[in-house]
Amino acid sequence: MNILVTGGAGYIGSHVVKQLLETTSYTIVVLDNLSTGSHQTLDSLGKVRDFKFIELDLKEFDSVNMILKENNIDTILHFAASIVVPESVENPLKYYLNNTVNTTNLINCAVENKVNKFIFSSTAAVYGEPTYLPLNGVDEEFLTKPINPYGMSKLMSEKVLEDTAKACSDFKYIIFRYFNVAGADVNYEDEQLKPRIGQSFPNATHLIKIASECACGKREKMAIFGNDFNTKDGTGVRDYIHVDDLANAHIKAMEYLENNSSDVFNIGYGQGYSVKEVIETMQTVTSVKFTVNSAPRRAGDPAALISDNTKIKTKMNWKPKYNNLELICKSSFEWEKR
Repeated sequence: MNILVTGGAGYIGSHVVKQLLETTSYTIVVLDNLSTGSHQTLDSLGKVRDFKFIELDLKEFDSVNMILKENNIDTILHFAASIVVPESVENPLKYYLNNTVNTTNLINCAVENKVNKFIFSSTAAVYGEPTYLPLNGVDEEFLTKPINPYGMSKLMSEKVLEDTAKACSDFKYIIFRYFNVAGADVNYEDEQLKPRIGQSFPNATHLIKIASECACGKREKMAIFGNDFNTKDGTGVRDYIHVDDLANAHIKAMEYLENNSSDVFNIGYGQGYSVKEVIETMQTVTSVKFTVNSAPRRAGDPAALISDNTKIKTKMNWKPKYNNLELICKSSFEWEKR
C-alpha cells in the first residue's frame, strides 16, 4: 500500500507517520509545507525507517494531483490544516481557503486518481457550544453547529467527503472528530520517558503545551482564559486524549475500511478535565509552581466539550493505552525539556 500523509511533519501527522513506519511495511509519502512542521521532526522519523518527503503547499493543485499519480497512492491521511480557533475568528478566509478549499481539491484529486480510501482529521469544534451536555458526552449524532470558522471549515470538508462518497461508489472515508489532543511520543529509554517527537511549532495555543513550556522556564507565566463558565470551577472543561492513542486509531481506520463502509467517529476518552485541573496536574508532575493569571474569555470557546467514544470502541475495537492525565502532562513536559 502507498500512503500519502498530508501535514506529516506536524504534531499529529508525525505521530501517525511514526506508528506507520514502526508497525507496517507500507510505502509512506509525507507532504508538508513546513509552516508548522519541522525538519527536526522529519529527521527523527527518518531514524525509524525510510520514507519520502515532499515540501509542498496543498494550494498547488496541479502538483498535488501529480504527486498522487506518480506515487500510485492508495490511501490519503489528511492532517494539513490551520487549527487556531481565535485566529479563525479574526481571519476566517484563511481557514476556508486552507482547510475547506484545499481539502476539496485533495478529494477531487483522490477521485481522479482512483485513491479509494481517505482518512480525515476533523474536530469536535463541529459541535459548537452544546446547549446541554449529555451524561455520557457528545456522540456522533449530536447536532453539528460550529460557533467559529475553524469548526465550520472542518464541517464543510466533512460534507464534501460525504457527498463525494455517495456519488463515487469506490470512494470510502473515515472522519475523526478530535477532542483535545496533547502529550508526546511515549518512548522509554533506560526506564526514563524520552519522547522522540512532540509538539514543536512556535507560539502554540494548546493548554498542555503552554503549561509544559511554563514548567520548563520557556515562558514566565500563562493565563486562564475565562473563569466564569458554567462549570465545576468556572474554567473550561475539555476531553484530553494522548496523541499516541489518537495515532493508533488512524492505523486501525485503514484496516477498518477494508471491510466496512465510510463512517464518522469521535476520538476522545470520554472524560473531562477543567483548565485549572490540567494546570494543577502539570505543576504536580513537574514539581514546578509557575505563575498563572486570569484573562477574559476567548472568542469561540465553549464552556465544556466531552466525547462519547462508545462508537469507536465498539465498531473499530479501539482500545486506548494512555488514558492518564499525568502521563499526558509528563510526556509533554519531557518533550519540552529535550
